[in-house]
Amino acid sequence: MDISNAFQASYFVAFVMGLSTSLHCIGMCGSIIGTLTLSLSEEIRNKKALLWPFVINYNLGRILSYTIVGALAGAIEAMLSSPLGHGHGHRLLQLLSAMIMMCAGLYIAGWFPRFAYIEKLGAAAWIHIEPYGRRLIPVKSKTQALLFGMVWGWLPCGLVYAALTLAATTGNVSKAALTMLSFGLGTLPAVVGMGIMTGMLAKLSKIQQFKQAVGLLMIVIALLAALPWLNPMRMQHI
Repeated sequence: MDISNAFQASYFVAFVMGLSTSLHCIGMCGSIIGTLTLSLSEEIRNKKALLWPFVINYNLGRILSYTIVGALAGAIEAMLSSPLGHGHGHRLLQLLSAMIMMCAGLYIAGWFPRFAYIEKLGAAAWIHIEPYGRRLIPVKSKTQALLFGMVWGWLPCGLVYAALTLAATTGNVSKAALTMLSFGLGTLPAVVGMGIMTGMLAKLSKIQQFKQAVGLLMIVIALLAALPWLNPMRMQHI
């Protein structure tokens, strides 16, 4: 498989994005999981066998929301690209996706802090969604944990938006949904791992060299994703 074909495999790219960037999000997600864990009864908090189902449900709800938003992104892309022609519209979105991924990489590395402003795009919706999450605290059942996770999935996050632009480039509702599902699954090890390795993961996420390495990986992914669409020979056939 050549580079062009490999990096059009949005599921793989999305999974790597989730896996590589999730440690960066430990500060925000860690505080959320901490709040949720403290809202549970002492008996559940002190027994890992009882705590794990709640942690898993939080994350299943979060990933379910990512999947739903991915489907919406795919539907919107299909509608918006029609006036431009599918080829040109898809190419423009692919390049935009690569640019946003590159900016996300620079942000993770600490070289472009202003990228955080992109989170304001979802702030208006979050104002209306967040109160539903507060009503679910204290969490007393696994169903509540799942529902809270679904609310959590709408939390404004620049890295999620970067993954969403990648999902939108599929131009297909089901493929876009599966792309965001792949991204969510990529975040799962680090976010779930906070339940048992909080201290170690938190320290790792603060090491500047580690953050720069993750940021550079994102930049490389962005460049490789954009290469096929910057190829003059390919542009002639669009």
